[in-house]
Amino acid sequence: MRDGSAARVPPERRATIKEVAEAAGVSRSTASRALTGNGYVAEGVRLRVRQAANELGYVVDAMARSLKQQSTRSIGVLVSDLRNEFYANLAAGASRQATRLGYTVMLIDDQGIPEDELAAAEAFVALRVAGVVATPVSAGATDFLLRQRVPVVEVDRRFSDGACDAVVIDNRGSARVVTRHLIDLGHRRIALLIDEDDWTTGRERREGYADALEAAGLPHERELVIPTGWDVEAAKAAALELLSSPGRPTAIFAANNVLAEGAWRAAAELGLRVPDQLSLAAFDDVPWMSMVTPGVTAVAQDAGAMGRAAVQTVVDRIADPAAGTRTIVLSAAVQLRGSTAAPSEVESDLRVG
Repeated sequence: MRDGSAARVPPERRATIKEVAEAAGVSRSTASRALTGNGYVAEGVRLRVRQAANELGYVVDAMARSLKQQSTRSIGVLVSDLRNEFYANLAAGASRQATRLGYTVMLIDDQGIPEDELAAAEAFVALRVAGVVATPVSAGATDFLLRQRVPVVEVDRRFSDGACDAVVIDNRGSARVVTRHLIDLGHRRIALLIDEDDWTTGRERREGYADALEAAGLPHERELVIPTGWDVEAAKAAALELLSSPGRPTAIFAANNVLAEGAWRAAAELGLRVPDQLSLAAFDDVPWMSMVTPGVTAVAQDAGAMGRAAVQTVVDRIADPAAGTRTIVLSAAVQLRGSTAAPSEVESDLRVG
């Protein structure tokens, strides 16, 4: 160097589609089709363009594409609480399916707050997602997205039945099977711990519980349907009060995994042996239920399968916006474990007395 200074390294910049086209010896439009998959390109040309792009470090500008096409190759996934393993598994299933179908995922946890859910829906519209998969906590976000002509699939529960597609579990049938299992074991006072019954999940699980009682000729005692709140501590407090009462039940059916944990902790704190003094069954099979002794009888929802089905459904809707709406109902297996057994004669006598 004439002045003895170190050589200056030119600032790096992103390669352009024009440079990729020149390197591959094709037009810009051909290079674009080869890289985006939109339109026909001969296989040999496509490979040559992609090789040139790789060598130059070129990445398709998704934002520029979305401005032209009014949407991205992204799907919004909106869940209620990623701390809950059910929602985490659902989001993971959705993400894997989206990747298989050539989409990316934008994931938002609204923590079950309707205002945050609506804000997330607005963010998805601003980001031009192609569609949204949501575990809704109100009708607001779904209604907003549909007004914006964004395809929506409601998962796990429904607030806009008939207005959009949905993927759900057979909540009523599964709850009926679990309650009937407890009845068949000889239980006559079966409590239901439930977080709410305004949502389709809670309402349908309560209906299944009531169906089984009615079919067995047992009374539907309202004092045995216990609203618990939304977290483990609230469920534990409700279960402690229930299990400390003179007429405590011989069995508890918890409407989700969080409530089941609260009931399990309450029984342990009171020194009640499961299943000798209390049978416990739950909706939502999560790992801790098979790790404790005895294991907990539970309805095993495949949350990952729900997420995969929801993404497939929203992609189908993107491809055919005019098709009739549909609701996909997935079955769920009941995992029978050691937490449920026939009530002991002493416990049965105490309940009758």
